Amino acid sequence: MTKPRVVIVGAGFAGYHAAKTLRRLAGGRAEIVLLNSTDYFLYLPLLPEVAAGVVEPSRISVPLTGTLPGVRVVVGEADRVDLANRWVGFTNPEGERGQLAYDRLVLSVGSVNKLLPIPGVTEYAHGFRGLPEAVYLHDHVVRQIELAELADDPAEQQARATFVVVGAGYTGTEVAAHGQLFTDALRVQRPRLTVRPRWMLLDVAPRVLPELDERMSRTADRVLRRRGVDVRMGTSVAEATPDGVRLTDGEYVPTCTLAWCVGVRPDPFVAELGLRTEKGRLVVDEYLNVPGFPEVYACGDAAAVPDLTRPGQICAMTAQHAQRQGKLAAQNIAASYGHGRRRPYRHHDLGWVVDLGGRDAAANPLKVSLSGLPAKAVTRGYHLLAMPGNRARVSADWVLDAALTRPATQLGLVPANAVPLESSSPEVPMRNR
Repeated sequence: MTKPRVVIVGAGFAGYHAAKTLRRLAGGRAEIVLLNSTDYFLYLPLLPEVAAGVVEPSRISVPLTGTLPGVRVVVGEADRVDLANRWVGFTNPEGERGQLAYDRLVLSVGSVNKLLPIPGVTEYAHGFRGLPEAVYLHDHVVRQIELAELADDPAEQQARATFVVVGAGYTGTEVAAHGQLFTDALRVQRPRLTVRPRWMLLDVAPRVLPELDERMSRTADRVLRRRGVDVRMGTSVAEATPDGVRLTDGEYVPTCTLAWCVGVRPDPFVAELGLRTEKGRLVVDEYLNVPGFPEVYACGDAAAVPDLTRPGQICAMTAQHAQRQGKLAAQNIAASYGHGRRRPYRHHDLGWVVDLGGRDAAANPLKVSLSGLPAKAVTRGYHLLAMPGNRARVSADWVLDAALTRPATQLGLVPANAVPLESSSPEVPMRNR
């Protein structure tokens, strides 16, 4: 008898944990196929530490085949879903097209950079959503500090040593916090650099980390300002140029670096499915089923999952929700074959952690607000527990960073044109859609 096939599209937090849970529940009674544009799961929360040289890029790239035994991994970019005939079309890295038939389908394609209609941004800014972007930013920062040291003109020195981050949410705050420490360390190694590197953090919101608890916001704001980060709330970029940015308050800031961290939007692939969406996310019921297609499930950032803890609203686009929705999708698929019973999605936040570099962090596990070293311990402990692999390697990098001088080299592996802001997938796109 032929085994039923479950195809999971996307190996982010939702897709990875859907595959992992379903493999355990199926016990070999189903074929599980995971379609993803890369052969690894990317642990996104540690991207700022990659950009700052704290953690090596390979540490947060958890191999799919090594950690998901029994799951067939197909590397390719999904480009079509035929709901009537139940197959998914994809293009592999060599440009060859293929199809995967399915009995059950999980759509967990995730999210991409959020774009705003600001002149010059797509030409001169770089997003921060994938590993190539983090590696590029690391090299770019080192290069600008090196060029600033060589510059004879003080104005050029300051422009090259000025780094503008737009978006004071989780990612932007961590990028600015780690970035200021990183460039301060680089400055110590370069005595000819006469200016102190300057990081600016901009957001139209009234406070840093506007989506999190106010006490965490105050902690982050205090740490950033103490380090010298120029935090400007209620301010954003009105125009980006090759030589700098014009702010919404009229000030022009000469800079060679514009990091775009304003948030995320659902992968545009969702809009191509021809199904009902809400805020660009695929509409599902509380069991993660797509209405009208009981064999199709959606979870993570690409799905508008009803938030039963807040009637009338949908779940936020967070890793916590994505991971738990992926697990539930697997359980409900198993239930559709008579293994257990299906359950609705309901989850209360367990708290948040924000790593601010050095000995600083902000955390509120189980709504208990922490800062300083206690928050740092909780933050790193949470990341180690949440990572599905490479824990020892990440821990080793943390220990080495605390004990040794951080290496500051630019390898030039990712050129600027390989990480355009306008992309259709969280990683470097294999093709334009």
